[in-house]
Amino acid sequence: MAANQGEAATEPEGGPVRHIPVLLRQVVEALEPRSGKLILDGTFGAGGYTSALLAQGAQVLALDRDPTAIAAGQRLVDASEGRLTLVHSQFSRLADHVAPGGLDGVVLDIGVSSMQIDEAERGFSFQKNGPLDMRMSAEGVSAADVVNRAKAGDLTRIFGFLGEERQAGRIARAIEKRRASEPFTTTRDLANLVESVNPRKAKDKIHPATRVFQALRIFVNDELGELAQALFAAERALKPGGRLVVVTFHSLEDRIVKQFFADRSGKVSGSRHMPMVEAKPAIFEALGKSVVIADDEEAETNPRVRSAKLRAGIRTDAAAQPADLSIFDLPDLASLAKMGA
Repeated sequence: MAANQGEAATEPEGGPVRHIPVLLRQVVEALEPRSGKLILDGTFGAGGYTSALLAQGAQVLALDRDPTAIAAGQRLVDASEGRLTLVHSQFSRLADHVAPGGLDGVVLDIGVSSMQIDEAERGFSFQKNGPLDMRMSAEGVSAADVVNRAKAGDLTRIFGFLGEERQAGRIARAIEKRRASEPFTTTRDLANLVESVNPRKAKDKIHPATRVFQALRIFVNDELGELAQALFAAERALKPGGRLVVVTFHSLEDRIVKQFFADRSGKVSGSRHMPMVEAKPAIFEALGKSVVIADDEEAETNPRVRSAKLRAGIRTDAAAQPADLSIFDLPDLASLAKMGA
């Protein structure tokens, strides 16, 4: 899905924040890294979590879909004395890189990294004008492809669901009208169009284009689908007693993680008026609180942590279940993914 969102990206206004791994202490406590343990960091980014795990003596297998993160991480590989393996891969395919039941822990930090935000040429932020790209892996359909080719109805679905944008329809129709005479090529161009349709109010803390950009980034990188598949992959790759730790930053991501752990808990839900449903074996047991958030001290030093939520579970010895995406209620946007191919 992403390079590491645990490396702080932006304040609400889009200004840079120094690289601070989000909920680092809580992540390390949940994983219990030590010598002899193999832990997979599925979102390497700038190496914040990986460095902390190595410092505790663990062996680390780290993944990132962004080739620039892989290149930048080679220095840490060289300094790790053979305890870090860095692989260019989407974390949805983490089970391809380890034997079934071979991991003691998996950590996933969901979203976009500060490194990607800070590079204008990557097109993730409208604070720095750049090409309308947003591709974490630098390949496939770009944000410009989506904005310039998708039907207004499809853009409405993308902005409305993935960005939770209330003015999705108006913005989509304005995009369709404008691109008929001139296609969108830069981040600033699109941001200005959105602001013209949905002007910023004095009380607003975020730019009117923020949710549209979020939606495009999630869609272009299939972030929700990647997260869902990564959870299933972690289920197969963790040994009994292994820990799965996931840090999310907005409600769509957190809902998927919450639904996954609920489905894998083995608990039967339903009404007394409905037929009895046979209980499934528990594949994960809850680890600590159902959800962990930052304390006031961390929130003061790192503004982005205010929206972060950590959920974690311990793998039981029950057999992994089939990957069933229906448990997540994800929107059917697959038909749009081939545009520009």
